[in-house]
Amino acid sequence: MPGFIETHIHLDKSRILGRCQAQRGDLEEAIGEVAKQKKSFTAEDVYTRAKATLERAILQGTTHMRTHLEVDPGIGLRGLEGVRPLIEEYKWAIDLQICIFPQEGLLNNPGTEELMLEALSSGGSVIGAAPYTDSSPKGQIDRVFEIARDRDIDIDMHLDFAPNPDDPDLLYVCQQAEKYKWGGRVAIGHVTKLSTAPKEMFEACAKRMADAGVALTVLPSTDLYLMGRHQYESRMRGVTEAHRLLHHGVNCSLSTNNVLNPFTPFGDCSLIRMANLYANIAQVGAASDTRECLHMVTTRSAKLLNLKDYGVALGAHADLAVLDAESPEQAIAEVAPVLYAFKRGHRTLTRPRPELHRP
Repeated sequence: MPGFIETHIHLDKSRILGRCQAQRGDLEEAIGEVAKQKKSFTAEDVYTRAKATLERAILQGTTHMRTHLEVDPGIGLRGLEGVRPLIEEYKWAIDLQICIFPQEGLLNNPGTEELMLEALSSGGSVIGAAPYTDSSPKGQIDRVFEIARDRDIDIDMHLDFAPNPDDPDLLYVCQQAEKYKWGGRVAIGHVTKLSTAPKEMFEACAKRMADAGVALTVLPSTDLYLMGRHQYESRMRGVTEAHRLLHHGVNCSLSTNNVLNPFTPFGDCSLIRMANLYANIAQVGAASDTRECLHMVTTRSAKLLNLKDYGVALGAHADLAVLDAESPEQAIAEVAPVLYAFKRGHRTLTRPRPELHRP
């Protein structure tokens, strides 16, 4: 199969769980705890942690990655300075792309935009957003689209990360995608609001996204961990059903998001495990939908990232993974291990098959 693709991960704030307090386990606490820690981040610290996470992803058969990277006056460009060297250092195994975004707000956080623009000129190639932390969510969305147009770059937003379906910003993002003619170049992540939307609303949103060319990345581990904290009984999953969106023509991917931090205190960077987790959470049963779970960490992710020359096809880059399974459905169902990986035809990973020592 083609190599796995991480469309949404945070290398810069991975592996800081031991430095943080996680009492409530909700989104507000996670943002606050990481914001405190960011002030003490150094480029060397970010590099060391990001490198460990990147290597773990490579060991899981990942050949392409988009990492989201926080820029604000609290951390400055130290996160970028830590992650940027990894692009060249690990190009033998993985293509690494950096998405610059304002985790703690843009319009309400003076100095952030200037830092984002500098980061986009110094290694960042995609612009992101987190409107739900801003004093003006729509204002942040507007500014991100303007910057994307001015620099001719793709957009990848954190969006609608809440436990209810009220006032989804995704409709405004679709409107702006059509206004700027940015269809096929806009992705949104999380959108947990859709997980609680009534059928009619879900289908209406799906149609708008498909028509506007807005893709979705679902982040099963983080969304499951953070959502539903307000409930005691029958706690919601909070994971939007990506395979149902596919039925309406929306492109979707599955990804890891956070690794060993207050947003997600777990993670081994295995995308086959993430796809299996999603299939369990979303109660995927049909063989065609199970197969799509594998596509959402490979070919559909490639479409979201607008990759060229990807796939198992004549003339494509030989970015490949070999799984110990006979079919995509078996690979998802059994969380099949990656035995080999290749980057442009060169082997980057070997994992021996386990052997029984019979008496």
